[in-house]
Amino acid sequence: QSEDVDALVIAGDIYDRSVPPSNAVTLLDDILNQICTELAIPIVLIPGNHDSADRLCFGSRQLKEAGLHVLGNLENIEQSVTLTGKSGVSVNFYGMPFNQPENVNQQFDVTVSTHDEAHTFLVNKIKETMNVKQNNVLISHCFVGGCDPAEESESERPLSIGGSGTVSYEPLTDFTYVALGHLHGPQFRGEEHIQYAGSILKYSFSEQKQKKGVTLVEIDRSGKPTIKRLPLQPLRDMRLIEGTIKQIIKQGKTDPYADDYIMVRLTDKHAILDAMGKLRDVYPNILHLEKIGLKALGE
Repeated sequence: QSEDVDALVIAGDIYDRSVPPSNAVTLLDDILNQICTELAIPIVLIPGNHDSADRLCFGSRQLKEAGLHVLGNLENIEQSVTLTGKSGVSVNFYGMPFNQPENVNQQFDVTVSTHDEAHTFLVNKIKETMNVKQNNVLISHCFVGGCDPAEESESERPLSIGGSGTVSYEPLTDFTYVALGHLHGPQFRGEEHIQYAGSILKYSFSEQKQKKGVTLVEIDRSGKPTIKRLPLQPLRDMRLIEGTIKQIIKQGKTDPYADDYIMVRLTDKHAILDAMGKLRDVYPNILHLEKIGLKALGE
């Protein structure tokens, strides 16, 4: 709200499963109402590999009248949502939900065998009718390769079983900006205007060092995007603490962030009775305990 944004883009994984629990649905409903109705900020979102596209797209034709644009239908892949900002600059948003090669084959009567072939086919379908003289933003949920290795985490569900789900970044370079979803760490792929904003929270301890936030993109009248990271500070961080149980308990008694989500690695080389209970007295939100001292002794 402080940045006076013209739109919010969410690049998939709205939920963490295809049939979400009722409290997650209620929470999302509250958030969407606050943004679309109370703040009058339109939202453009796509389904990710954690979502059910059919469920997420329910009522989408009616919801767009309220400013909520759900782009999840491959049949309408070439149709864009055009929004005009307060500066008078208009942007066309194209949505490419997560899809398997067989979905593309069935929808378009083609034969693609890999995620890369399917993704490239869909990108080219969009570019066939896209006006390259206008500002065009692609929203895609996929695993984009690049010139350097991608930063992955343990909480990302694989996009394919027994094969590579990676797609090429080269077909994406013609867009003004590409908003990517899937990888939880913020990063660009191939070129700077092809970006993962990353997840807004840490979902596994493999993400403990990632700097979470959102990406602010400003597109001026010349069509050039200016990209800025805005950090987010969670109510509780996710941290790893290592040491003996005596050291960790002593530290926890004065730790100002003792309510964080904690993984503890104990270096003690002897068994400790109810170690988790003792640690919870100082770190009430401890989630995982590893006894690396005993493991090393066993080796």
